[in-house]
Amino acid sequence: MLIRFFAALLVLSSALCSPAFAQGVPKGEAAFTEYVATQLRRAIRGATVEVKGPLTLQLGELQANLDRIFIFCNKNAAGCGNEVANYVKGVAQVYHDRTAPPSKAAVRVIVRTKAYLAATQATMPKDGAKLQPRPLAGDLVMLPAIDMPRTIRMLDEKDNAALGLSADEVFKLGLDNLRKQLKPLMSIAKVAQAGQIGELTGDAYHSSRLALFESWSPLAKVHGSRLIVAVPAPDMVLYVGDDSAKAIEVLRLLAKDVASRAPAPLSAELLRWTPQRWELVR
Repeated sequence: MLIRFFAALLVLSSALCSPAFAQGVPKGEAAFTEYVATQLRRAIRGATVEVKGPLTLQLGELQANLDRIFIFCNKNAAGCGNEVANYVKGVAQVYHDRTAPPSKAAVRVIVRTKAYLAATQATMPKDGAKLQPRPLAGDLVMLPAIDMPRTIRMLDEKDNAALGLSADEVFKLGLDNLRKQLKPLMSIAKVAQAGQIGELTGDAYHSSRLALFESWSPLAKVHGSRLIVAVPAPDMVLYVGDDSAKAIEVLRLLAKDVASRAPAPLSAELLRWTPQRWELVR
């Protein structure tokens, strides 16, 4: 999809006219936390769901943080109920699959932020296995993960042993599986003309495409090597084939707005394609 610059700017005001929360979902942090805890208890029969504090739940060794979904509900009343339901289903899936051994076919590489990495690692036992990030560009890192029916689970060092692979082999396998899963970039990415913003949406692994650096070369070539991208959410990539100050500013504003309203925001940083690597646009 291609978005005209003026249309992109109109998006920035769209979140200002909705009420604080959907009907039936409590507004305060404590009440909201208890509300989600109740939904989880119904979804996971027999599980002990404890409220550890505002916007924090504990399910056995798993910690569920509600910060992002609470912020989303504050900004998107219409989508709040559905997003809470999706969140509960995702947590329930993680809880049920937490002991399932990983399979090689399910290994992927995903792109997340350093802040996400720190928050996820903080929910794990201090003496437990560590996650395995590799730098991408700016605040973004690449992580091996397991693709599941309703969620994506991070792979840790213990999973390497279960797979019988080294850290390097796990990472290579994740990239190979990603290439097999995703459609070729040029089959879905439209060329962005002057005054347009290109958009990839609808696939939870669209942001992971940035880890497949070489796949962006044809699109960059079409744009005269002036390709700048943003990943405001895991299922979205925005891009322009224009490195003018105006194009960069509009893309930056749109990325910030989308990230601020997404149920699972990723990053508002802009990255520039170069023949060697992604580089942060400051």
